[in-house]
Amino acid sequence: MAIFEFVSHIVFVLVIGFYVISALQWYSYKLERIIFHFNRYDWHLFFFLIPIFVYYLAENFFWIYLYVLLIPTMVLWYRKLDKKLIFTARVKRFFLFLFLATIFQNMLCLVTPYCANFGVILPLFIAIFISMLFEKILFNGFKRSAMKKLEESTNLTIIAITASFGKTSIKNYLFQILSHKYNCYMTPRSVNTLGGIMKDINDDLPSQTQIYIVEAGARLRGDINEIATLVNPHYVIVGKIGEQHIEYFKTLENIRNTKMELLNSNRLKNAYVHVSANVNPDSKTVVYGDELKNVRSTLDGLYFDVELDGKLESFFTPLLGEFNAMNILACIMMAKSKMTIEEIKGAIANLKGVEHRLQRIDTGGKLIIDDSFNGNLEGMLASYELASTYDGRRVIITPGIVESTTEANIELAKRIDDVFDIVILTGKSNLDILDKNINRAEKIVVKDKREIEKVLGEFTRKGDLILFSNDTPTFM
Repeated sequence: MAIFEFVSHIVFVLVIGFYVISALQWYSYKLERIIFHFNRYDWHLFFFLIPIFVYYLAENFFWIYLYVLLIPTMVLWYRKLDKKLIFTARVKRFFLFLFLATIFQNMLCLVTPYCANFGVILPLFIAIFISMLFEKILFNGFKRSAMKKLEESTNLTIIAITASFGKTSIKNYLFQILSHKYNCYMTPRSVNTLGGIMKDINDDLPSQTQIYIVEAGARLRGDINEIATLVNPHYVIVGKIGEQHIEYFKTLENIRNTKMELLNSNRLKNAYVHVSANVNPDSKTVVYGDELKNVRSTLDGLYFDVELDGKLESFFTPLLGEFNAMNILACIMMAKSKMTIEEIKGAIANLKGVEHRLQRIDTGGKLIIDDSFNGNLEGMLASYELASTYDGRRVIITPGIVESTTEANIELAKRIDDVFDIVILTGKSNLDILDKNINRAEKIVVKDKREIEKVLGEFTRKGDLILFSNDTPTFM
């Protein structure tokens, strides 16, 4: 019996540790975020607090709970997750530290009279503490290596981009434009954290790169300053400032100040800052946004004019969405110091869209618009305006706006009700708000996103426009 309890206790601690490290990975290993900014506190209750209480109170009956209820429930929960735990080297080290801490504690409990039972919190605390300390040491080493590599790349020009929304699109479009003339490299996908950028520099930045385009994101004050200190950009683009991630920053002013940290570079030549940042232009800072004129968005592409040096220049791109005109304007402002206007026009006319951002897919007689990576109010409303030009029936799949205000989701819901005939609601965080404010359209609630394909097969037909508007992992 003693061996059974000994082994079962190790199993229990590892099960709890699995939940803890999963949550930490989702929130960039920030302990305060899974405590104060977690979106599914019911999971904390079912997979952390209740199991620990049962362990200390149920005594001999606990092992029945562990093997019959807790583990099977967690297996089912994990299978339904769309963002599963990635077993990185960091995660593997955490489990090693947790296993060793649990074994050490249990061995002590077997030989000392002062240990009445095997604890749970202590090995978890020790594993988290040692893991974070170890990762900090590794992190500082990787950071020094990345900074050294950049310092030795004397012919490398670095452009850093941030915004409340649209920064990944700006990065991709600028990369495509400048690549017509220069050997460019950009941070991949949505990599925009200090750790991700460091890894990209150390592992993947080619030595022959002429222009390195870096995307910078933030959840806390100082996050972008750390990136600026690391890469020391020559040029900076600060896109539109809005209420994205307002729950972390509390005020729009805090968001604005955090984005402006990107200008903290000792070799800054020029910064192109959107008018929404409310900054005054100077010898290095160019304020842009008002140059955009006559924007016309259709399901075939985007037409717009830009006032440059007193002259109105006309542009066309096959990209969808009126909001993309402002993203491209940021690229034009940056690129015109490196290319002629005609070169820029040619590049813009051949831009390819960013995957999952107003990506058009024609299949089975249905027009599908994949905008699942667009999660801000302005961009989502612009996609609805685009959908409103479609003559057939319109269907939308959305969780609303995550990490934004109630007011923004109410505004979104009312516009959804105006434009769409069928609304498929996913996610939990905004369900009540959307359900309450969508009244005309037919509503379908999908609790398990694996059921979406089945629902679409049942409720849609040839000739429908189907818009995937934002997406969110199940832990949100």
